[in-house]
Amino acid sequence: MKIYVAGIRGMVGSAIALMATDQGHEVLGKSSKDLDLCDRKAVFAEIAEAKPDVLIIAAAKVGGIKANSDQPVEFLSINLQIQGNLLDAAHAANIQKVLFLGSSCIYPKFAPQPLTEESLLTSPLEETNEAYAIAKIAGIKLVDAYNKQYGHHWLSAMPTNLYGPRDNFHPEKSHVLPALIQRFHLAKEQGIESVTIWGDGTPLREFLHVEDLARACLILAQEIKIETLVNIGSGREVSIKELAQLVSKVVGYSGEIRFDTTKPNGTPRKLLDSSKIMSKGWKPEIDLESGIQSSYEWYLANNDRRMT
Repeated sequence: MKIYVAGIRGMVGSAIALMATDQGHEVLGKSSKDLDLCDRKAVFAEIAEAKPDVLIIAAAKVGGIKANSDQPVEFLSINLQIQGNLLDAAHAANIQKVLFLGSSCIYPKFAPQPLTEESLLTSPLEETNEAYAIAKIAGIKLVDAYNKQYGHHWLSAMPTNLYGPRDNFHPEKSHVLPALIQRFHLAKEQGIESVTIWGDGTPLREFLHVEDLARACLILAQEIKIETLVNIGSGREVSIKELAQLVSKVVGYSGEIRFDTTKPNGTPRKLLDSSKIMSKGWKPEIDLESGIQSSYEWYLANNDRRMT
């Protein structure tokens, strides 16, 4: 297949592109320096010229709790522009297969666990990432609207918390796992006796290595009519406290881990029901400790990119 990956230089897009190339597919895509996805005219021209068999939308403005709290306008506005431009351009170019990637944060804060696709919009969202979640929900609904109005068979996939090589390790802009890698590494290098983490350490999180996600996306790209919304998760949970201890072990940090209970925990639990994708023969292959080790090795080897 000819596959266009929007967000090809990001952690998710690059993993999909590398795996698709290894499988013999033709892969297209441009970096944000070469194509501004908020530029509607440029996006329409790009997709019309590329005319791929499949468009995978892995481009988004992303970040952790602090970034979402500090910049709700950007997380809502920029993501609405990116996904709206790409989906509208795909329709204009008559692209038959589109895979839109969202996030598990679309689901309600206190929805029954594990989270099924049917729990979308059944109760309020987690406040700390509401802007990003609303943008992604809008993308899902735009995909559904195109399917209903124009007979497309496009698909939205909701990954759980992702990590892996080419992640963003910025201490204020990153998600929890890469942020912990960066903080424990610097603490080890600088001989800092303790590391303090937001919240009380009790929230449970599910993590998926980006290469496992890439395999799932390529399965869906070849059989895209199966559903309109599909969860992609590992099915394994870990508390933030346990995660911090595991990252500390991998990094080799021997200091104290403290928790700042004056800071928000975020959603108490967020486990996906991934039975739909698993029914297609997919299952995660990379365990959490091995995945953290590969992420840390990439971090060490890429000093110029690890805090973008």
